[in-house]
Amino acid sequence: MSNVKDMSLADEGIRKIKWVQKHMPVLEHIKKQFEEEKPFEGITIGSCLHLEPKTVNLGLTLQAGGAEVAMTGCNPLSTHDDAAAGAAALGLHIYGWREQTDEEYYEAIDNVLSHKPDVIIDDGADMIMYLHEKRPELLENIKGACEETTTGVHRLEAMHADGALKFPVIAVNDAYTKYLFDNRYGTGQSSLDAIMGTTNMLIAGKNVVVCGYGWCGRGVASRAAGLGANVIVTEVDPIRALEARMDGYRVMKIREAVKIADLVVTVTGNIDIIHGDDFKYMKDGCMLSNSGHFNVEINRGDLEAQSVSCEEVRESIEMFTMKDGRKIYLLADGRLVNLAAARGQGHPAEIMDMSFAVQALSAKYIVENDLSLGVEKAPDSIDDEVARLKLKAMGIEIDDLSERQKDYLADWREGT
Repeated sequence: MSNVKDMSLADEGIRKIKWVQKHMPVLEHIKKQFEEEKPFEGITIGSCLHLEPKTVNLGLTLQAGGAEVAMTGCNPLSTHDDAAAGAAALGLHIYGWREQTDEEYYEAIDNVLSHKPDVIIDDGADMIMYLHEKRPELLENIKGACEETTTGVHRLEAMHADGALKFPVIAVNDAYTKYLFDNRYGTGQSSLDAIMGTTNMLIAGKNVVVCGYGWCGRGVASRAAGLGANVIVTEVDPIRALEARMDGYRVMKIREAVKIADLVVTVTGNIDIIHGDDFKYMKDGCMLSNSGHFNVEINRGDLEAQSVSCEEVRESIEMFTMKDGRKIYLLADGRLVNLAAARGQGHPAEIMDMSFAVQALSAKYIVENDLSLGVEKAPDSIDDEVARLKLKAMGIEIDDLSERQKDYLADWREGT
């Protein structure tokens, strides 16, 4: 059972799925293990992820382990319709298409939940929130959930603190093999790739303002600098601000940074990062983009209120003409640019190979263990397994500690 835009796109979707499978060796290794062990026999898994070839490969990995898998998208603009059709043709239950309305978006989540999942795999926590608020009768079925993003983990931790969370959640985002690579290298490359592909503009020589210096911000700043940009970082955390300065970037308040910005990239996970009078200080031609999960970091309403017109001048680029004649460009409706922009393909397959391997193994961990209520990091053993499998796939060998070295580290009496 599926509801996608166009099943005639299935062959093209399957070709793309097969392409990413060749570049996701860790997940393919796990898939083979799952085929033999069948850890999800009799288990239904519902997911709310960006519906594109790499996430479909995760769904197929869970399916190989015996699970019935139902999937929908976690952003109305990030679904790849060909991948969705391909996934449906390969036996997954798929609900979603690009450019869903808000009503259609939540209806798709409801359709996934109608499969009565035992495990949830979420990206941004929308499905978990909807389940608690709209389908509480299904809560007793849930053994646990996995959450992919920083934003989602923050929401769920707040939910647990309020006593509202009714089942255990593994914070996949907090696994080392997720945030050190996916958030940093994945977000950095995919964001700049989408911005350049959408605008066809040069990055070198431009003032690029990166709002937020978490792992995603670090990645965007690093890649922008590598392309020749003059990078400016804005932060509210003094330690991160100091780190950004020590990494060689200028650090200043947003209000000052936007005065000289050619391109702004928000990556904070918070609301109203660019809002109000910020737009009055921007120079003509400033481009605004967001790589945070939700489209709340750039306040579109404030931008509209200060403009006299808005028109799409290029696919995924809106031009706002301000009252004084300045032009400000908003990319991908302020949604996460690396997937919502027309040229957005998301993170490279090699990066998502690790993140989705953590997802798959965490789902197995949920099924095989009785977890305590709350939000907890994925076990270190999963991190270690994924890292070692990735190194092996890359043809890299590392050293082991000798017994003498282990004894030395374990004995507090040993000196120099």
